[in-house]
Amino acid sequence: MPDAGPIEQVLYEVKKTIVGQDPLLERLVVALLARGHILVEGVPGLAKTLAVKSLAEAIGGAFHRVQFTPDLVPADILGTRVYHQPTGEFQVSLGPVFTNLLLADEINRAPAKVQSALLEVMQERQVTIGRETHRVPNPFLVMATQNPIESEGTYPLPEAQTDRFMMKVLVGYPSVTEEFVIVERALSPAAVIQRIIDPETLVGLQERADRVYVDPSLIEFAVNLAHATREPGRIGLDDLARYVTYGASPRSSISLVLAGRALAFVRGRDYVVPGDLLDLAPDVLRHRLVLSYEALSDDVTADLILQKILANLPVPEPAGRGR
Repeated sequence: MPDAGPIEQVLYEVKKTIVGQDPLLERLVVALLARGHILVEGVPGLAKTLAVKSLAEAIGGAFHRVQFTPDLVPADILGTRVYHQPTGEFQVSLGPVFTNLLLADEINRAPAKVQSALLEVMQERQVTIGRETHRVPNPFLVMATQNPIESEGTYPLPEAQTDRFMMKVLVGYPSVTEEFVIVERALSPAAVIQRIIDPETLVGLQERADRVYVDPSLIEFAVNLAHATREPGRIGLDDLARYVTYGASPRSSISLVLAGRALAFVRGRDYVVPGDLLDLAPDVLRHRLVLSYEALSDDVTADLILQKILANLPVPEPAGRGR
């Protein structure tokens, strides 16, 4: 059985400041272990930024936060070449993207040219400035937040960039009991987050999560799920075809299997079960579907489409290594 003890300690430490939001915290940890980037969407005041910041403090390592604004330029994130007068040469000044954990706060407030500046570093873990290529530290993760209800001064993320996020997590309002605890905690000084692990330990945990067994039938399920979003008629859902302009890319099936493997590790197993993939499927796929205008007019969401596809897609029998 894998030892996910350090991860449980990290979650316990983060919960000193975060009340509820268990699915969000679990998926943040899954993204860390699976080396995937995560996009968190929710209305203001739901502790999205605080959750990411608290997790970064519990993990240690370098952490940078960039507040995305309409006047931001790519050099503000990546860095630029600066003229050094004493030597008469240009020197590279590296930007805040050179860190272990990058918090891109309200990422949809920046124009497309700034958002596109993250494409290379999110996919290839490197930045090209001038003619030089610079590697970012390992581990490297982008955690972005965005507000869904404000349209003024916001820019929708390009499809090429949203596809590079392993998951998109939707954060909802707390329950009455949770909100009571939140207000109660606000009346006293904020808890101090202790560093539980360091980046080297996190890399070791990532390598152990890589050894979690994935049955070929589960890989086939992930591939069939991605194909069903492109051709719903293959599983008898011809009525959904008019709602989907573009289905999920091959990155979705890769991300689903990698995230499922990490989730199995967090849950203390050395093998993936179908429930791991089913739990993560909406988060991995919802932002990769490009819906038609007809879907918008009929109030059909990506989550509703995925719900129907998952209900009609055969699920393999749960099986572990040698089980």
